[in-house]
Amino acid sequence: MKWLKRGIYTVLGLAVLGLIGFWTFAPGIVGKQSNAVAEHDPYPVSDAAQALHDRLVVGDLHADPLLWKRDLTKRGTWGQVDVPRLIEGGVAMQVFTAVTKSPAGQNYEENSTDAFDNITLLAFGQLWPMRTWGSIYERAIYQAEKLHRFEERSEGRLKVIKTRADLDAVLAARAKGTEVVGGILGVEGLHPLEGDISNLKGLFDAGHRVFGLQHFFDNALGGSLHGQGDHGLTDFGKEVVAELAKMPVVVDVAHSSAQSARDALAIVDGPILVSHSGIHSYCEVKRNFPDKLMREIAAKGGIIGMGYWADVTCGDITPDGIADMILAGIKAVGEDHISLGSDFDGSVATAFDTSELPALTDALLRKGLSEAQIAKVMGGNMLRVFQARLK
Repeated sequence: MKWLKRGIYTVLGLAVLGLIGFWTFAPGIVGKQSNAVAEHDPYPVSDAAQALHDRLVVGDLHADPLLWKRDLTKRGTWGQVDVPRLIEGGVAMQVFTAVTKSPAGQNYEENSTDAFDNITLLAFGQLWPMRTWGSIYERAIYQAEKLHRFEERSEGRLKVIKTRADLDAVLAARAKGTEVVGGILGVEGLHPLEGDISNLKGLFDAGHRVFGLQHFFDNALGGSLHGQGDHGLTDFGKEVVAELAKMPVVVDVAHSSAQSARDALAIVDGPILVSHSGIHSYCEVKRNFPDKLMREIAAKGGIIGMGYWADVTCGDITPDGIADMILAGIKAVGEDHISLGSDFDGSVATAFDTSELPALTDALLRKGLSEAQIAKVMGGNMLRVFQARLK
């Protein structure tokens, strides 16, 4: 029987070593592969463009680095956004979004609500607290906690923005030359409510201020752009959106079905976001709402964040390519309604990271936009919406 015991111990030992190896190496490998930046020569940035960029209030409506096992207070060797690179890129405001559920086989056309959830495996593989393994709500809370811990360790370079006063303080500090970026928390889809509207308070108290309604699947609030049918908001969804409209937060319909977006527009008396997207007349894909719907969102003061990945640009994702889509966006909905929405670290491949944003300012200048137009697109429009909504 000794040989049997030795065999069992050997198998158990190998299993433990396998788990240790999985927890040690797999998260970094997956994260690096999922958020690649193409190798490239330095992009041109003229002295005039850099000087302009340094005067701008730059903001990005959507990035997902909280999903990954990285210390965002340090300049990463992979991924696309962290605090040092945000400061290098001159970013004043960055929305950090909590991703809490993602269906296996994820695609832009159709996903089942009941598909295997990839984030469960990621939470286990990255050794998130056990409370997150079975609770979507706790995943949103945990990612908020992560950003607050990064704030504590950032030596003043990151400030989590929860109120209008917080936002004003960041802008005032930057105006005096302080290197600080304001982080705004959000949730990508409101499935973390787990069907209970009272959980809105918990998410708000944790610091979340941008509330996406859906992600890649239909949920209790209503239809996703990538769900099974173009369903609108459910009665529960309308109740939740009506409550959000009373709160000092911003509603995001980036992954909502067209009908869910229209239903939200009818409820919210003020601006809403399409935080990370493209322009349909420029890139005719399902992921980009039709221009008519984008104009309806713009008519109520809303803004559309231009993404940096090929699925929404239909091709060129260099700064020049993103600048071309921004020009198309201005033509489609007006210069007061186009912003940046990178989707950095959202499992997308890009051609630059956040430290290289001056190259986008350079591209916009070369393509003929005025300094005033560039100021709006690079962050002014985003600032207007958050100044209006935060209290």
